[in-house]
Amino acid sequence: RTPLNVITGMNQLVMDAPLSDEQIKFSQQIRASSESLLALINDILDLTKIESGKLELTLDEFDLRALLEDAVDSVAGRAIASGLEVCSYMDPRVQSRVVGDPDRLRQILLNLLSNAIKFTHVGQVHVVVDVVETGKTDVTFQFKVHDSGIGISPEGQRKLFNRFSQVDSSTTRTYGGTGLGLAISKQIAELMH
Repeated sequence: RTPLNVITGMNQLVMDAPLSDEQIKFSQQIRASSESLLALINDILDLTKIESGKLELTLDEFDLRALLEDAVDSVAGRAIASGLEVCSYMDPRVQSRVVGDPDRLRQILLNLLSNAIKFTHVGQVHVVVDVVETGKTDVTFQFKVHDSGIGISPEGQRKLFNRFSQVDSSTTRTYGGTGLGLAISKQIAELMH
């Protein structure tokens, strides 16, 4: 990742200098491509850690409501730029101080929200957090991301959480992506359970 971070950093220095319109366009393409490549590298590293049993979850106390709002805020710019409404709901009566891995939960939420935004052209994307079980020392939450997007056929739903899989080949050409994000999110969620 270090060489890619150097490329990204050097490109940012170039973008901070006076540039022609054409140079700005080239620099923006470098930035977008670098970000895509870095996301792919991070996904492959995560997948490798998961499959080798080396991905360790942390147990930190955090505010679930704040994490949820932060995740929504992180994708709100893209949603608004696409003309979409994005929001979250968590019952205010639910205790929001929890113990778990906030970074991995944020990763899952960002992946789900980003996919929902990517495949939704009109309408909204929202995430709802429900309590499904309360024990003496633990609480099980369910996170539901709803969107008014293009939908997924039953056949596509069966492939949705497979590695390097997309609903169909035209999806990759139209929307991009590697087919790793949901597979990784599923595996992390299973580790959390």
